[in-house]
Amino acid sequence: MSPSADRFPTATQTLRTRVVMGGIFAGALIALALSVVFSWSDGITGGSGGGTGKLSAAAEEAFHSPPGSCLTWDNPDASDARKVACTQPHLFEVTALVDIGAQFPAGAPVPSLEQWQQIAQQKCTADVKPYLGHNLDPYGKLTTNLLRPTPSQWDDGDRQLRCGLQWAGPGGKLLPTTGPAKEQDQSLVFPPGTCLALRGKSVGDPIECTNPHSYEIIAILDLKTKFKDAYPSQDDQKAWLDTECTKQAADYTGGADLDAKKLILTWDVREQESWDAGSTKVNCKVAALLPDKSGLQAVTGSIKAAPGGPDGGQPQDGGPPSDGGGGPSTNSAPPSTKQNG
Repeated sequence: MSPSADRFPTATQTLRTRVVMGGIFAGALIALALSVVFSWSDGITGGSGGGTGKLSAAAEEAFHSPPGSCLTWDNPDASDARKVACTQPHLFEVTALVDIGAQFPAGAPVPSLEQWQQIAQQKCTADVKPYLGHNLDPYGKLTTNLLRPTPSQWDDGDRQLRCGLQWAGPGGKLLPTTGPAKEQDQSLVFPPGTCLALRGKSVGDPIECTNPHSYEIIAILDLKTKFKDAYPSQDDQKAWLDTECTKQAADYTGGADLDAKKLILTWDVREQESWDAGSTKVNCKVAALLPDKSGLQAVTGSIKAAPGGPDGGQPQDGGPPSDGGGGPSTNSAPPSTKQNG
């Protein structure tokens, strides 16, 4: 376990949790990545090192970025954190500055992780709509989080936080976005060809399709192309997607027989709140059920048709679904995921 592992809350919150908890978005509940990355160089109590290192000049600049700034990094510990243009891929966009000095005056101990979660929930949600100019999709890819002072900054009296937006994957890993948040499509979709890990009873982050995985994304469809005027019921969405995803599956796989491969075709549907926020795109995807249909079974290899050649464009299949393995029950998957039929 890494020294910072115990600084992160659970990353298994479902999309439903975002709404059930009154609009507290998952970014304030799952991996508080940006809340801790700038603390790692200070050492973590009980972890390795335990020193009192200082931030780099670039990280200091990133920490003190004004609203509208976008930040990114490459190293796992974010030691190379830096500001970039929002038109470039980035991991965090600053939306607001918050000072908690009145609540935590000089000499106050550093808040616990639970307190940081509460602060993120209380301070970093109200200003999102004014910043974006429209609603934040509670089921969408963007979620709220905060950037907090390092322990050494805290000891020096720094009580200023940066609220911001990020895209946290199903497993909690931060994924890059491109473009200012107010201009981004918030639809929670992945590009065709993406495979998502299978992590026990949870769907994980994007991985190579050569690895055991849960879903393989085969297409992105826009519900607006069919339902132009008003939000369609989920039954209407499913009826249309049943036909359209089937067409996409034939194109993607070169006409492969999914039943013969013990695969199922699935898709997303959109909630009214997402539609109202402009999120109208959905994924078509394939997966495999465990023999007892209690959850998903790991699949290895892509079902995408190979380029034309000696193999005749057959799917690049790594073999049938692997035996055993855990997966989310059909009831524990995100509520926007529906099985064909």
